[in-house]
Amino acid sequence: MLPTVSKGRTPSNVRHNPVFPQYLRRIIKVSSDEWQQMDIEYTFWQMLHLCTSPKVVYQHTKYHKQTKNQWARDDPAFVVICSLLLVVATSAYCAAYDHSVAHAVSTVIAVLVFHFLITGVTLATCCWFLTNAYLREEATNSHVVEQRVEWQPISLLYAFDVHCNSFFPMFVMLYVIHYFLSPLLVAHGFIPVLLSNLLFMVAVSYYHYLNFLGYDVLPFLDKTTFFLYPIGFVIILSPLLILSGFNPTRYIMNMYFS
Repeated sequence: MLPTVSKGRTPSNVRHNPVFPQYLRRIIKVSSDEWQQMDIEYTFWQMLHLCTSPKVVYQHTKYHKQTKNQWARDDPAFVVICSLLLVVATSAYCAAYDHSVAHAVSTVIAVLVFHFLITGVTLATCCWFLTNAYLREEATNSHVVEQRVEWQPISLLYAFDVHCNSFFPMFVMLYVIHYFLSPLLVAHGFIPVLLSNLLFMVAVSYYHYLNFLGYDVLPFLDKTTFFLYPIGFVIILSPLLILSGFNPTRYIMNMYFS
């Protein structure tokens, strides 16, 4: 949740919010009881609609705010399932292209910990800074309470939720579809270069579009179209990479499995 409070004041319900430690506890303690408490069916529903109708997912985020008075998920099922899918997909790449068990294990850990979790927290922190510093809706007069995105663990949870939502369709394109197309994409020639760049362009652009939707749903933020700007950069960069003959698939595969 990204709470909106008066500047200079921290309400007690934010200071003592139990959601964050409970959220971490449910991730770490994945027992049979914890699995039963997670809403797995709703998580898969979200994953499906993030790929087909992402606005529907964020409409439900509004409902979640109205019913539970918080923007962030209190159920870690999405992060847990996304992590498991990422481990499975990376393991499939290692089985197909790696020749060392030890290197395969280190690759799976690196992708999960650094590419997904640490990168996600870093991006969430950057988005928090941008929203708080530049995108807050300014008070129109002195009688209107200024709204601010407070730096609390629960704020980070919503920003990380947005990252996870944006990451999943990109995961489908760059880990699942890319895996099945990789024999073609790693080949030499113009067609593999073209297809690889188009796939990466669509995946990265869709990530930033979902990132925009995640912050655009917050009523106290303004000028959230800022999150769409990277899409323009990607669209301009992709033709240049194609003309230069750069193949992102070959680059990444050589980086991990050369």
